[in-house]
Amino acid sequence: MAYSIRKAAVIGSGTMGSGIATLLAAVGVDTTLMDIAAKDTNAGDKPAKRNAIVLDNLKKAQSSRPPQVFATSDIEKIRVGNVDDNLDMLSDADWIIEVVVEKLDVKRSLMAKVLEVARPDAIITSNTSGIPIHSIAEGLGEGFSRRFMGTHFFNPPRHLHLMEVIPLPETDPEAVKYMVEFGTRVLGKGVVICKDKPNFIGNRFMTMAGMQVMNYVLDNGFTVEEVDSLTGPLIGHPKTATFRLNDLVGFDIVVHVAENLYDAIPDDPAREVLHHPKTEALSHKMVENKWLGNKTGTGFYKMVKGSNGEKEFWPLNLETMQHEAPKSVRFESVGKHRKVEVLGERIRLLINEPDRAGQFLWHMHAFYLAYASNRVPEITDTLVNVDNAQKWGFAHDMGPFEIWDAIGIADSIPKFEAAGYPVADWVKQMVANGNATFYQRDEKGQAVGYYSPQEAKYLPLETDKREIKVATLKANKKEVAKNGSASVIDMGDGVALFEFHSQAYTIDADLVEMGYKALDLLKTDFDALVVGHDGERFCIGANVFMVVMAVQSGLLDQLGESIKTVQDLGMAMRYHSKPVVTAPFNMALGGGAELLMSGTKVVAYGELYTGLVELGVGLIPAGGGCKELLRRVVSPVMASHPNADALPHLQKVFEQVATAKVSTSAKEARDMGFLTADDKIVMNRSHLLGEAKKTALQLADGYTPRQPEKVWAAGRDAHAALLLGIEGFREGGYATDYDAFISKKLAYVLTGGALSEPQWVSEQYILDLEREAFLSLVTQEKTMERISHMLQFNKPLRN
Repeated sequence: MAYSIRKAAVIGSGTMGSGIATLLAAVGVDTTLMDIAAKDTNAGDKPAKRNAIVLDNLKKAQSSRPPQVFATSDIEKIRVGNVDDNLDMLSDADWIIEVVVEKLDVKRSLMAKVLEVARPDAIITSNTSGIPIHSIAEGLGEGFSRRFMGTHFFNPPRHLHLMEVIPLPETDPEAVKYMVEFGTRVLGKGVVICKDKPNFIGNRFMTMAGMQVMNYVLDNGFTVEEVDSLTGPLIGHPKTATFRLNDLVGFDIVVHVAENLYDAIPDDPAREVLHHPKTEALSHKMVENKWLGNKTGTGFYKMVKGSNGEKEFWPLNLETMQHEAPKSVRFESVGKHRKVEVLGERIRLLINEPDRAGQFLWHMHAFYLAYASNRVPEITDTLVNVDNAQKWGFAHDMGPFEIWDAIGIADSIPKFEAAGYPVADWVKQMVANGNATFYQRDEKGQAVGYYSPQEAKYLPLETDKREIKVATLKANKKEVAKNGSASVIDMGDGVALFEFHSQAYTIDADLVEMGYKALDLLKTDFDALVVGHDGERFCIGANVFMVVMAVQSGLLDQLGESIKTVQDLGMAMRYHSKPVVTAPFNMALGGGAELLMSGTKVVAYGELYTGLVELGVGLIPAGGGCKELLRRVVSPVMASHPNADALPHLQKVFEQVATAKVSTSAKEARDMGFLTADDKIVMNRSHLLGEAKKTALQLADGYTPRQPEKVWAAGRDAHAALLLGIEGFREGGYATDYDAFISKKLAYVLTGGALSEPQWVSEQYILDLEREAFLSLVTQEKTMERISHMLQFNKPLRN
């Protein structure tokens, strides 16, 4: 059977359900969201009253932080209903997903009702995080089981990459295959297939490993701060580490999951880590005190105001059960190895240290890795799925089998077992047969295979042909040119990649130089150019430290020349004889936003946080940002409607720049003018460079270079209107005197230098105004204060 999802229905509108619904709406799926009818209402009441639960939860989703909603318009597209009155709304859905309370009887009862109205070819799934899938399907017939499976998202579904798919033995393989592809390509998820075992993969491992850490902490007198200093970025985990993560999730939920898991895995020899006397006593005390984490305001950390009025997070003393002022944490082994760049090598060195930190990390990893070996193939067929589940679900940089490869398998087995952490027989047999690692790598160090315990041999590592990895291109010696901040790389098929790796992904002289080199090579050796890379963020703008150094050294003329060079690079990209595709993702701020707008077309990752934020450091955009937003937002209106009032559109641009507004998604960036209607949005970050290359090739076929455009300058009257607004904000206390000073410079640029009448001007005219205003601000004492404060504290100063 051929499956397709154009319409979907989500039943259950809580945080998870509304998050899934808004994600579906964001990718263009016609979405219905349902819940039970509101209490104290009757069948004949108005829909708004009956559907109050759904409507309230959608409102919460819209104001949530981090944001669940990609664009306000997505909410407006979602149909709402309730399961008491509107079950017929499910009849045209291609996919029906249940996201209701974690009670088997409730889920089973709901599925029986769904079965009565669902189309015979509709895929039906449950988002349960732990209830056995076969238990939900029990008694509903073979026809139901053929199209039923688990689809477990992680909360919040927009931001967490993992999606677990849990089929039944009876589930149609084609339905499973389609759901994996839909989750990967359309929703942008990292999909792993799990067996129908308790808590599947992600939560099974995190619960067991998390409780083992808690037990060790309490048995060995570690503090909350010590543990969080060891279990965060130091070992490739997020900053939430251990105790901050417990506060984020809610410790009552952590305990509840552990209790349920204990009962569900009677045959798991390691399950006693879930029932530790000291941990149980702590959990009872935490629940009794209502110290459940962020949702109650107090958990393992408590937010208090310090003596200087700043927020402080006081950790819980696990012995006295009192929250105390934070203290610095130092371990000799951490100081020795924390700067080791390669994560696997850093972990190997740390766990072999004899101090308390080394012993803690050794026991943590010994349990974790040994436990992982004993769960394959019980809970999933491949060790790759285990690694991916931990990386995608919990933002770990490495999975357990990748870590084990890095620290050495053969040497660690006897040590693990001597300490009471039994290793699976298949791992011992693998090593005995001469296989030293779980992953097979080629001569360039790239993983090409993985060990299968079922077949006792290496199998080829499946790769997604839509993925292009910079590391692979470099390993294959595809770099054509490089310097300390950027490279030009041959992507194949006549497409070059302008890739940058500068400090903190900032724009510096080397990056600009390589940009010009990329355009020269494009002219002679390639058909198209992609601008992007595989780093943490696209680009956060100019290296403002270098700006400070130039000002302090009296090199203003050279600074002006540097700005002109950056402006010219943007124009050269835009008007090149061959297409240039920019591929922004995550943060693209200041000069990064200007760079993303400089190409022929944008292919953006859905998670794009972009904006012109220069006013935060006392400056205005000078790399073409003002010119581009005028060209994109104001000029099209005036070109198509010459008698239109430009002021509302000009105010939109002014307010965005003056308030340093940053988009919360690529869709919002489009609404703000950074992306056009023709630009593409890709939901899977791994597919971004591949899609950008594909787009570049499409453009290259018969490409006609762009011709220089004029920009609408609204002139003196519009300038006066903007100044009036600035004074209103200043007098109302919404802007400081210096905010107003900078904003007036911005208004002058955006209106074309306060021309006596509105007119079309060249792009270069606006670029010159940008540069002049920037140079007039950069020597101001208050601007220097703002830049210094940003460099020192990484947050803006309102002086």
